[in-house]
Amino acid sequence: MVRFKGYEAGTIVVDPRNHFLYLVVSPQRARRYGVGVGKAGLRFKGVASIQRKAKWPSWRPTDNMIRREPRKYARYAKGVPGGPNNPLGARALYLYRGGRDTYYRIHGTTQPDTIGRSVSNGCIRMVNDHVIDLYERVPLGTKVVVI
Repeated sequence: MVRFKGYEAGTIVVDPRNHFLYLVVSPQRARRYGVGVGKAGLRFKGVASIQRKAKWPSWRPTDNMIRREPRKYARYAKGVPGGPNNPLGARALYLYRGGRDTYYRIHGTTQPDTIGRSVSNGCIRMVNDHVIDLYERVPLGTKVVVI
């Protein structure tokens, strides 16, 4: 069970092993969302902040993704425009540490059946309706703690 004592209201706490993201409301309460988490996301721990937000974001696989699985990702090397078929879904929240992009995202998904499982290449994915709700609730600079 996640305890929210010590987290300020407005902080996002991600529990990747249990596939939940919490938006802290008070030391005793939080809004809980189910998430899907990628293998790399299971290794990502610590504190980051949201320094960029995007509606219907465009997407490009990382160079590492293309190198690891060229048959799957090379065709997207020039990127995919935002929209309902984009892997980042309806919204994306970009996580930064020390002013640098971590390349980890909290984002929507075109595959809602993956929520609650370990999937994808490392980001934290949410049902589109949930990421839209979270996007509207958190400002730039929001603290994100991955436990």
